[in-house]
Amino acid sequence: MSGSVAPVRSPSSSLDAPEALRAVKAAVAEVIRGKDEVIEQVLWALVAGGHVLLEDLPGVGKSTLARAMAAAVGADLSRIQFTADLLPADIIGVSVWRPKLERFELLPGPVFAHFVLADEINRAPPRTQSALLEAMGEGQVSVEGQPRPLPQPFMVIATQNPSEHHGTYPLPESQRDRFALRITLGYADAAIEAALLQAGATVGRTPVTPVASLAAIERAQAAAAALHLHPDLAAYAQRVVQATREHAELAQGVSTRGALAWVATARACAWLDGRDHVSIDDLQTLAVPALAHRVVLRTGDVAEAVAAEHVREILARTPVPR
Repeated sequence: MSGSVAPVRSPSSSLDAPEALRAVKAAVAEVIRGKDEVIEQVLWALVAGGHVLLEDLPGVGKSTLARAMAAAVGADLSRIQFTADLLPADIIGVSVWRPKLERFELLPGPVFAHFVLADEINRAPPRTQSALLEAMGEGQVSVEGQPRPLPQPFMVIATQNPSEHHGTYPLPESQRDRFALRITLGYADAAIEAALLQAGATVGRTPVTPVASLAAIERAQAAAAALHLHPDLAAYAQRVVQATREHAELAQGVSTRGALAWVATARACAWLDGRDHVSIDDLQTLAVPALAHRVVLRTGDVAEAVAAEHVREILARTPVPR
């Protein structure tokens, strides 16, 4: 099940990359009120070339945030509604025989878009979820053994209802490891929610005008990736992830992929803040959203709050560079 929205391309490509990203944040904030920190985190993941898992109760604005972000950067958006009967081919596409051409032709699935909204991703079984693994890890999919590149930049924004809800499947470790950040929106504060109630039927329907270009996003990604990380901070980050692997309460720690994603989002954070280097604050701010969803508790439970507490504990006892 899929749908696509192709916003009109914006003439704002003349903006430099930092200015364009600030405009994106402001545009999305007009739709998602009172969640500036969440919007920033999604932008960090985008600039880092990563993907985002939005986990929260239904109806708090997860899908609206994904749609607004794609529209603000003038990107094609495909939406996939994950259900128990969704098949991998419904995501990737299928090859069909064209008799007149005497060859197979790919009918691309909704994964062939700059932004993919994987709505309620944990309502599909692991076999279907796995259809996104290659796309999220390598920016391509394989159809009939042939690699097919995906549009660039490419970002998956997945929404997930809490695992205790009926009819959901826990995300496999390999799937969770593909997400740069796991983010929780939470309820709006009282004043903002009251304003939303007053607005009524118009909530979530305000169109977002593109304020940046895809070229600006690619420039931002290249600039952030080149940002300086001091060797002492690299060693600190390695000590933190090593501690997750040796923690008595964790059966599985953070992978090398997870460590790279953590540092990449820290670089994006620093770049968007106008700095030319990563700070210890960048790493510590992003530790929980970048690492907690990757660790596995020895109990086998998927308890994000407990995992987050273990990450905070590791941060507290890991010496920082002087």
